[in-house]
Amino acid sequence: MAEVAPDPSLLIIGGGGETVRRPLPDSLHVNGGDGTYSYTRNSYFQDDYYILVENQSMQCIHSKISFPFSTFNPRLLKSVPNWQRLAANVVKERIKGAITMKLDVEKLSSTSNTIYIADLGCAVGPNTFDAMQDVVQFIQQKYTLQCPQSNTTLQFLVLFNDQPSNDFNTLFTSLPREMPYYAAGVPGSFHRRLFPESSIHFVHCSYALHWLSKVPEELLDKNCGAWNKGRIHYTNAPNEVVQAYASQFAKDMEEFLCARAMEIVTGGMMTIIMPGLPNEMPYSQLAASLMYDFMASTFMDMANEGLISEDEVDSFNLPIYTPSPAEMASVVEKNGHFSIEMLELTNPASLVDGLVDIKAWVIHVRAAMEGMFIKHFSTDIIDEMFDRLTKKLFMFTEQVESGYKDRTQLLVVLIRK
Repeated sequence: MAEVAPDPSLLIIGGGGETVRRPLPDSLHVNGGDGTYSYTRNSYFQDDYYILVENQSMQCIHSKISFPFSTFNPRLLKSVPNWQRLAANVVKERIKGAITMKLDVEKLSSTSNTIYIADLGCAVGPNTFDAMQDVVQFIQQKYTLQCPQSNTTLQFLVLFNDQPSNDFNTLFTSLPREMPYYAAGVPGSFHRRLFPESSIHFVHCSYALHWLSKVPEELLDKNCGAWNKGRIHYTNAPNEVVQAYASQFAKDMEEFLCARAMEIVTGGMMTIIMPGLPNEMPYSQLAASLMYDFMASTFMDMANEGLISEDEVDSFNLPIYTPSPAEMASVVEKNGHFSIEMLELTNPASLVDGLVDIKAWVIHVRAAMEGMFIKHFSTDIIDEMFDRLTKKLFMFTEQVESGYKDRTQLLVVLIRK
């Protein structure tokens, strides 16, 4: 079991108690504001994870058993408002089930009537507000169930966290007028300590942990087998590239779990929703792999035309990794500070009909990733790249459709030991 250092920037590893300084990641943030490509207007894919667990059992899983689940859901854009309502209904049941069965609210509130909740990677809303509304409601219901005679009124403080470069102004100006909790912002990387020791009762982290703290260094080393020349991701890359990504994800998760272990009280709960990959399924089968491959080929086309240099393409890599349930179970068990109460996948293909709305899908990806591209390429190049990317995806609609059917999403519920 990894130990947790009292210094927020240190991680104790090994039996000898050695410490290593945590590297703080470069800022990764979604597009702020309320413009055409803002995340506020184009974050429906994150909302859509709610729908994917409909009609699934409420039973918690206590092993590595996994089932198919998904992310970045382009099919659902055909009727966004309706799917968002369905999404909210479905996630309510899943989170409610976990809280009802596994969270001892009576014990957590025995020393204080204030429950502290953290949403890590909150972005700019509105998804975070819906999720926090549900969490507060279900914790309150569980308390009423456990303590029907209590005269104590629970209070809630929700701590919204994201990178310092996140648009917190948009986030807080969008707060609901009436909400059953107090709110505060906590800027900083969740790969390090954010909160005081044993201060948090519930952590929610949705579509954030697939972002790596940094691009694996080997990808930029021309003398290394993991040099990712001509690509921007590990899709269809040599095994050395895939392993570099996997290794970075494992390191990041260890730091994330050690930080949360210091902050979450014993018996506290953490829910994680992120892209997932069925065990032994090649990443190339997912629709996102086609998106990343086409991004790379588009950049290379532009390099061949002299619009950018090939070195610019070779030096850019997306810090995104999609783990399998087995990988996630392994890093949690190795860390040793949490018990796995739920670890599952589900396949949304049978729940969704219709063609992928490619244009809306690309707009969403742009809202989430444009900041990284602009940091490396010029703004006019990014406009051209996304225009070309959209046209390529339309040309290969059949591949997009077939790949999307196997898209998966990972749902994890952990309890602090």
